[in-house]
Amino acid sequence: MITEERLRQTFSEGGAQEIYQEVKASGDFLGFARQYAFSQDYRVARSALWGLTKASKEELSQLQVILNEIIDQAMQTENSSVRRLSLNIVEKLEMSEDDLRTDFLDFCFEHMMDVEEYPGIQSVCMKLAFRMCKFFPELMGELKRTLESMEIDYYKPAVKGVRNKILNGKLK
Repeated sequence: MITEERLRQTFSEGGAQEIYQEVKASGDFLGFARQYAFSQDYRVARSALWGLTKASKEELSQLQVILNEIIDQAMQTENSSVRRLSLNIVEKLEMSEDDLRTDFLDFCFEHMMDVEEYPGIQSVCMKLAFRMCKFFPELMGELKRTLESMEIDYYKPAVKGVRNKILNGKLK
């Protein structure tokens, strides 16, 4: 049974997989997310989100109704693990033209360019910025100019790879 105490003590890939399997068996990804993913205890939130990242896009589609809450969490948390995992879940959810939030787009631009940010967060912010900009040619132009202006030597290979895929038209 999943409890806050158990989530507080989950620190392994295997533990995250077990959490995912239990949530999958219950079929209630939304209820689980609402109960645990926004916990003020970052260890509980991190473990809940980690388990949720194991789910398929189809399974996570239950979370579509809380897309804005997950985005808010990613933008407001002080914990980099909670930020990264929240962003990874957002990446698996649908985003339409109507979902464009300029505050979130600004957040993604800021964090993808920040050389002090973790590469996993930089990369997913870049992918999310691309997805949001796809709907608006003027924003896509701004994204490409921003990516071209990056002092690429300061970034890790994962970030360079995502940047190159976007600039070469290979990211879908």
